[in-house]
Amino acid sequence: MSHEIELKLALGQEGPAALRRHPLLAGLACEVQHLGNTYFDTPQGDLEAARMALRLRRLDGRVLQTVKTRGAGGGGLSRRGEWEWEVPGPGLDLAGLAGLPPAALGDGVLARLEPRFTTDFRRETRLIDHAGARIEVALDEGEIAAAGRRVAIRELELELKEGEPEALWSLAEALAGAVPLHPADTSKAARGGALLAGAWRLPEGGTPSAWLHRAVVALDALADSDDDTWRQAAREALARLAEASSSDRGGDRGDAARGLAEALGDPVWLTPAFGLAMVRLARSLPADNALA
Repeated sequence: MSHEIELKLALGQEGPAALRRHPLLAGLACEVQHLGNTYFDTPQGDLEAARMALRLRRLDGRVLQTVKTRGAGGGGLSRRGEWEWEVPGPGLDLAGLAGLPPAALGDGVLARLEPRFTTDFRRETRLIDHAGARIEVALDEGEIAAAGRRVAIRELELELKEGEPEALWSLAEALAGAVPLHPADTSKAARGGALLAGAWRLPEGGTPSAWLHRAVVALDALADSDDDTWRQAAREALARLAEASSSDRGGDRGDAARGLAEALGDPVWLTPAFGLAMVRLARSLPADNALA
C-alpha cells in the first residue's frame, strides 16, 4: 500500500487555458493520457459508506485495478491509502481484492460488487521542482457519467512525490494568483456517488476547519448541480467560520472568511483573487476532516 498526498483544486471554465499559460508551467514537458474509469460498489453503497473507492482504469491497452481508503484532510489537501495493480480485465480481480486488509472488502461485499458509474477524462501531467519538493501537476478535463446524468471534470491535482506537504500550498498559491480556481474536497468517486444518487450531503461544521470543509463541499456541489442553494450554503459556512475564528482569536482568519462570504454574493465569484484568498485560508487551518 502507498499513501497519496495531494492538493485538489477545482477550475473555472477559463482555468485550464490560464493554467497552461502560467509561467511556472508553460516551459515544462507535458505527458498526455486518456483515462477511462469504471467505479464499482454494491447496490447498497457499502464501499461509499466506508469512504472507499474501487475502480478499473483503462490506460494504454492495460487495465489497472485501484482501491483507495477513506481520506483525511480539508481545504483541498488529502491523505489516502491506495493499492493499485495491473489485472487481465475486463472484470475485477476479486481474488486480489480479497487479499487486501480493509474490512469493508469482506466476502459479502465482494459477491455484490457491480459497475456504478464512469469517469472519462484527458490528463495532462507535468513535474515541477518547487519549494524544495518534487510535485506532479495533473490537469484533468472530461466528465463523470451516472444514471443518465453527466457533469464536467475540470480539476487540478498537485501530488507530492518528494518533499514536504507545505510545498503543495506554496505552489497552489503561486498558481492561484493568475488562475480562477478554488480548493475541492470531493473526490471523483464521491462526485459520481452524488450524481448517481441525485443528491449531495454536506458535512457538519463545528470547528473552523470543519466549517471550511463544509463550505468547500458546498462549492463542489454547486459546480455539479448548478443549484444556487449550495452557494448560499457555502456563504453561511464561511460566515460561521468567521464567527468561530473571531471567538478563537483568529482575527485575520475571520476577516478572510468574511471577505470570501461577501465575494460569494456576486454571481461572478470565481476569480483569481477569490481562489488565492481561499487557498490561503485553507493553508492556515488544520487538515483534519474525514473526506469522502
